[in-house]
Amino acid sequence: MTSITDRTPFTINDTTLRDGEQTAGVAFTDDEKVAIAHALDAAGVPEMEVGIPAMGVHEMELIRAITSSVKRARTMVWARMAEPDLAAALRCGADLVHLAVPVSDLQIERKLRRDRTWVLAAIGRFVDRAADAGATVSVGFEDASRADPAFLAQAAALAQGRGAVRVRVADTLGLLDPFQTHALIAALRRESDIDIEMHAHDDLGLATANTLAALRAGATHASTTVNGLGERAGNAPLEEVVMAARHLYGRECGVDTTALPAISQLVARASGRPVAAGKSIVGAAVFTHESGIHVDGLLKDRRNYETFRPEEVGSAHRLVLGKHSGSHGVRAACARLGLQAGEAMVQALLARIREHVALTKRTPDDADLLRFHDEALPAAALASS
Repeated sequence: MTSITDRTPFTINDTTLRDGEQTAGVAFTDDEKVAIAHALDAAGVPEMEVGIPAMGVHEMELIRAITSSVKRARTMVWARMAEPDLAAALRCGADLVHLAVPVSDLQIERKLRRDRTWVLAAIGRFVDRAADAGATVSVGFEDASRADPAFLAQAAALAQGRGAVRVRVADTLGLLDPFQTHALIAALRRESDIDIEMHAHDDLGLATANTLAALRAGATHASTTVNGLGERAGNAPLEEVVMAARHLYGRECGVDTTALPAISQLVARASGRPVAAGKSIVGAAVFTHESGIHVDGLLKDRRNYETFRPEEVGSAHRLVLGKHSGSHGVRAACARLGLQAGEAMVQALLARIREHVALTKRTPDDADLLRFHDEALPAAALASS
């Protein structure tokens, strides 16, 4: 297995504006697509796949507006290995042209109604034409996770020989596990030194894990989408891959992680897909603590219950009171509000807080706590006397 200290460059290629927008029911406006592109660019995302030129003249104009206005990110457009697709892609001014073709026997036969010989001929023909036109070419292997590994290696060698700089290994149906992903990418890496991009789908909830396994096996690029948008269950979330690469492997992707929550909310609004409160990295509640044991540990030393510093993503710990709160949390909340809280008061407040959350299904705010404190004063004073 590749060492976790390996510092081979690892590049994020965010495809929120292409595969993310292919989420059923999602349609970004022009302004939203430009805003998302600019936010990703400003955050240092190094590459972004910005659209499908073959969708028509309007899409091409929008893609050109994006490619001409981003300041740092390299841009990529997606195309099938078909003449109209390539012609449209070459007119968009993108830094890379991505040409996709199925490589599993199932899709070659049942979707394309072709054979392996046709696929190899298409790769040679279209990579030649794109390269001759001056394009930097990436070749996408659709359904690579169900392809014959020997044929996958043959296709990669052909693409590289014709001038492609990268191949994309797509787990199109999200059916790999991390062990299979590592074996697949490692085998391809042994056969070729071309750049390899992992494109993982989340049908079994393993897109991030599979992307990290690909990194460990020698992949150089990773497809991601903000909030994990994408076909069916989506793609590997940008925020998860970036933070996991940093904290598990010490690998930096050049992304300003403090910008991730704002980008997440931007995409959530544009897509109409709210982010769950408990969504890792960017969810509103992921740094919120209620349990008495956890609150006590955090108050003593944040490292007791801190995977990474919330400040890395522009956030902070928030302690709330609820059914599972303990006396340390209540005392801390009272101290913050300047309230006196002896043992009798703490116990009275705990009982009142638990009653409140059971009835209202929400945590008490400061006004609630002040009211509870005032209501409990007579009984607490009597118990203390």
